[in-house]
Amino acid sequence: MTSDRNQELRDATFEEGGEAPLHLMAVDAEDLAVIAALVQDAIFPAGEMKWLAGQRRFAILLNRFRWEDQPAAERQNRPYERVQALMIFDDVQKVSSQGIARNDKELVLSLLDISFEAGEDGSGRLILTLAGDGAIALEVESLNVTLKDVTKPYVAPSRKAPHHPE
Repeated sequence: MTSDRNQELRDATFEEGGEAPLHLMAVDAEDLAVIAALVQDAIFPAGEMKWLAGQRRFAILLNRFRWEDQPAAERQNRPYERVQALMIFDDVQKVSSQGIARNDKELVLSLLDISFEAGEDGSGRLILTLAGDGAIALEVESLNVTLKDVTKPYVAPSRKAPHHPE
């Protein structure tokens, strides 16, 4: 094998994707773990959640911290970034929530994690865990999640990386 061929077969690094907008899909738990890591600490007003029952779609326009850019920002001593991204859940049969004042459209929510509880034949329940004991549950026929950056990155208003004490 030539060195060029070896170069083609190596794993990608965070730095290689640091400037490109994300457009990812999750169809299994392993894919979902990647998306969950990338949207950890995303923030969004409650009014930016939409349940389109007729289309069996739940969508959130969120402001996600660009975790994939964090190493480069630290190395280059430049501000951390956020980007607006659209996260779409398809094949949704039911949406429920707890700990969220749904009528307060200005309420800012912080996404901590997304997990999947598998059911029978590919169906299951997606749980979006929010800061402050809030949660959104999506009953799904299949795991079908899309994450797409829709704006250019901007300097994170806090100028800090999110931190979770251990």
